[in-house]
Amino acid sequence: MKKIPFYFAALLLFSCSGNQEEKEIHTEKIIEKEIMVEKQDSVLRHVVLFQFKESATQADIDKVVDAFRNLQNEISEIKGFEWGTNNSPEGLNKGLTHAFTLTFHSEADRDAYLPHPAHKAFGEILGPYFQDATVVDYWTHD
Repeated sequence: MKKIPFYFAALLLFSCSGNQEEKEIHTEKIIEKEIMVEKQDSVLRHVVLFQFKESATQADIDKVVDAFRNLQNEISEIKGFEWGTNNSPEGLNKGLTHAFTLTFHSEADRDAYLPHPAHKAFGEILGPYFQDATVVDYWTHD
């Protein structure tokens, strides 16, 4: 591996100067930096915003949220999931109250999720309570 000579060179450099605590801190920072480089540079976010029918009860909405959350257990391509409710004071949500963000590592993963039987089954649960939605997919950038 190309990184092994780098680690040895860094450790040798730090062993020749400074006190032991300082050496350990510098070595950790170098290793941290190398690990960060190995991580994926960006991920694909799939953002879904829902508006529920006025007739939907809190229990109905909770059932939909639980079913959506459970998709990450049924579809291995989902690498992350989070959700929340709108609390923006701007009043620009256009009736959309619930936000869900799914993370994928590739467009192929997202494309496998869309027609997945578990995703389709979720649509059946959502259907009776669904009023409107907006979906935005994007690749993250620093």
